[in-house]
Amino acid sequence: MDFAFSQEQEMLRTTARSFLEKECPTSVVRKLMATPEGSTPDLWRKLAELGWLGLIYPEAYGGAGLGFVDLTVIMEEMGRVLLPTPYFSTVLLGGLALLEGGSETLKKEWLTKISLGEARVTLAWQEASGRWDAGGIALSAKESGDGFILNGTKLFVPDAHAAEPLVVAARTSQGADPSSGVSLFLIAPGTAGVTVEPLPTMDQTRKLGAVTFTNVKASSLVGDKNSGWPVLSKVIDKATVALAAEMCGGASKLLEMCTEYAKTRSTFGKPIGSYQAVKHKIADMLMHVENAKSITYYAAWAVDEGVPDAPLAASMAKAYTSEAYRKVAADSIQVHGGIGFTWEHDLHLYFKRAMSSEFAFGNATYHRERLAQLINL
Repeated sequence: MDFAFSQEQEMLRTTARSFLEKECPTSVVRKLMATPEGSTPDLWRKLAELGWLGLIYPEAYGGAGLGFVDLTVIMEEMGRVLLPTPYFSTVLLGGLALLEGGSETLKKEWLTKISLGEARVTLAWQEASGRWDAGGIALSAKESGDGFILNGTKLFVPDAHAAEPLVVAARTSQGADPSSGVSLFLIAPGTAGVTVEPLPTMDQTRKLGAVTFTNVKASSLVGDKNSGWPVLSKVIDKATVALAAEMCGGASKLLEMCTEYAKTRSTFGKPIGSYQAVKHKIADMLMHVENAKSITYYAAWAVDEGVPDAPLAASMAKAYTSEAYRKVAADSIQVHGGIGFTWEHDLHLYFKRAMSSEFAFGNATYHRERLAQLINL
């Protein structure tokens, strides 16, 4: 069995790296992270022209119809440059929720717009409890006439400020099983009663918001009433794997930066890379990066094929890669010494992304506990 990437996937990687290094150097990242928007329409248009916005959507909706492993290649390259756009929130959260659970009408309308770069969508899911499971969804959706009335607040919503429609997870019924009473709603742009506030974040390259719903009228269900959690859990698993791939890309870039620095920075007349302590640290970084890639690639294949242990693979990938990226980022600062602590150097951008990504979709502790629960089922 051949576990290598195909020739087409390697071509995709080469194209992606060339494009992203040209269009999104750290000078651009620094400029965009200081703005409220965090992105530019020009960069979004170029992503659409490349076909990346519809990469995993069927051709019937303007997409390329490629698999999740192909998307993993793109996400890894985006992680290398800390791409500051609502790509993740649109393609892998809001858009994927519509793809997995939406009606044919919703998919035709919104996935086509996403693929063309005409819409940005996100998923409002987490709340003040900080939980990542179905029990954390408490935002109320009560039936009223031919629709529902939503009241409550969603926190840590990726790119909430930029999203036109929102896919919102709400509780439509209470019961012993918290997963049985969750429904997904599509909230159109400009809906009365929806307010968005930006949240301060450690990682300034990724914008988060708090979305408050005050007597919001909603009539557009994504899927069936009380059947939102199976859809949402599948979306979360896929997005988790994509985030792990992005973290692999960031860790790989840090490894390259450290290797180059160890070759060129000299002390006492010889490169610091010749000292055993530095060699061992970089060797450990390489081990973490390669292990993270291996487990993430398997998880990408698993969720793409829909194999029974896909949730297990997603949690394993996130648990390992979260800690690996943080470890590599911290060790990179140690290898660089004093310069690594300065604002002018790019290391802090990767360190902050590593820290924020570690807790997105659950940290290592959460996913190890989830693994134990899944294995015991």
